[in-house]
Amino acid sequence: MPSIGQKMDHKTTRARLLALQTELLALSESSAESRKAVDLDQSKMGRLSRMDALQQQAMDKAIEARRRTDLKRIDAALARLEDGEYGYCLKCGDDIAEKRLELNPMATLCTDCASES
Repeated sequence: MPSIGQKMDHKTTRARLLALQTELLALSESSAESRKAVDLDQSKMGRLSRMDALQQQAMDKAIEARRRTDLKRIDAALARLEDGEYGYCLKCGDDIAEKRLELNPMATLCTDCASES
């Protein structure tokens, strides 16, 4: 069975990871305004509108936290590519299926180890 290096084109994988990174950074930048503090002045906004704004802000902050996590996972995947460790399960060391990496290029576990978690 060929190793991951023989199965996948690392240039294509790197390009995909960098494209994902660029997209996430752009989304983060474009949504920065929605994460700013909500004005609690009742003379400017009604109570229900403030509650809606606070709820939306909380959701936007949660989405941003997820983006930051994904950006860290992308950085880790790029580092594994550079180190020649990309495509190997971090738990058992076996190859991660190519289809799994195509669907999620940030995957760190093979399907067997991921299903155990």
